[in-house]
Amino acid sequence: MAAALVRPANNRMIAGVCAGLARRFGTSRATMRVLFLLSCLLPGPQFVAYLALWVLLPSEDSARRDAAAW
Repeated sequence: MAAALVRPANNRMIAGVCAGLARRFGTSRATMRVLFLLSCLLPGPQFVAYLALWVLLPSEDSARRDAAAW
């Protein structure tokens, strides 16, 4: 089973979006960060998508608290 898509509490550089995606898809954090930086060289809404994921993805701490409340 794949890991939940959350922003980790540790190993963050800015918001933890790349670290969360790397954990979810089973790749290294460095690889995911390099892929994101390379994608920013292409035209498209990559930066907007990063900001949206920053806002929409729950942090690991809040996801853990919500799971404990159930």
